[in-house]
Amino acid sequence: MRKLLVLGAGVYQAPLIKKAKELGLYTIAASYAGNYPGLALADEVWAVDTTDAQQLTALSREAHISGVCTSGTDVAIISLGTICEELGLPGVSLTCARTVTDKSLMKRTFLDSGVSTPEAFPAASLEEARDIFQKLSSPVVVKAVDSSGSRGITRVNSEKELPAAWQAAKNVTKKDYVLVEHFIEAEEIGVDGFISDGKIRFLLPHGKFTHTAGGVTLPEGHCFPYFCTPELECEILLQMEHAITAVGMDNCAVNADVLIRDGHAYILEVGARAGATCIPELISTYCGFDYYKQMICQALGEPPDFTMKRPRPCMAKLLFSRCDGVLTDIDESRLDELRRRCIALSLDYPVGTHVEKVQNGTSRIGHVILETADEQALDEMMSHVRQTIKVNGVDLETLWNE
Repeated sequence: MRKLLVLGAGVYQAPLIKKAKELGLYTIAASYAGNYPGLALADEVWAVDTTDAQQLTALSREAHISGVCTSGTDVAIISLGTICEELGLPGVSLTCARTVTDKSLMKRTFLDSGVSTPEAFPAASLEEARDIFQKLSSPVVVKAVDSSGSRGITRVNSEKELPAAWQAAKNVTKKDYVLVEHFIEAEEIGVDGFISDGKIRFLLPHGKFTHTAGGVTLPEGHCFPYFCTPELECEILLQMEHAITAVGMDNCAVNADVLIRDGHAYILEVGARAGATCIPELISTYCGFDYYKQMICQALGEPPDFTMKRPRPCMAKLLFSRCDGVLTDIDESRLDELRRRCIALSLDYPVGTHVEKVQNGTSRIGHVILETADEQALDEMMSHVRQTIKVNGVDLETLWNE
């Protein structure tokens, strides 16, 4: 039986494990212990940190795995690249993996290659951050260079805000430097796609929903498609192609954050993996092919099939709690009624689980997906779903509107 190693076992890797099992594969999840749904799904679990590339490579060689993949996380990408390179498996190269998991190195690669991107510089000290702030036009964004989900990212409007932003990034990063980037007031969208055998198989710009918590703007959801002029779409795709070429990306999914201003596209960053926040599910709905299945095919060295059917507009948002506490009740009967109304909703945790106040994209406790191009329709459905879930005895809808 062929073996697939999935790096991670959280809410964004669990669907990969489920799909691999449906395809008749023996599944191995690599993850340290925790409240991760994929741990109970996999046929085998390796209690290994997904950043421990050497141990994972040794275990993969010993187990004779047939492929390795992940989704929704940057943390495991260097390990994935290492395993693929050492064992000769299909997947992102180690050189590319290192570039796209360090925002500073990625930014320098973009700028050196002529990719349209906001100017930015690494800072190894608060003093260096101050010098860069004075060099760039304010405001700026201070970023941890090795994080995702909006962790360690702060907009800075004045120099007096720099120390707190610097410390917020340092609290998250494992590097000894952060990135200070010029802030562009613009619309932020996402672009997801796939590169295989040196060819871009598809690129899909999509809209973003955001939520602000504790002064940090974080991803709340996405919508497909992104409606724009043909000229702007060509500009987005052109800059994406430049970015993909610059970092040497191949045989992997691509997820990007892009700024749109005055008909021009600026590439903020790209990741060598599928996006989080329901993006694989939305791509599957919008395009009519099973995106998780195609990612697994690529990992096994089988040709993925991205034949698109008639596009179906769709959107999704995450469920958050506005307070720390315990999931005290879930009205399953009402949720079943909502599911019969042609919505796809998923809850990450059962009653009795401790949940945290929304802080970043990992604070999610579930999601709602709806086939619609009407955000108001989705928000109405979100309201109905939040009424069925209680934290500390209070439904999420009440907490959300406080």
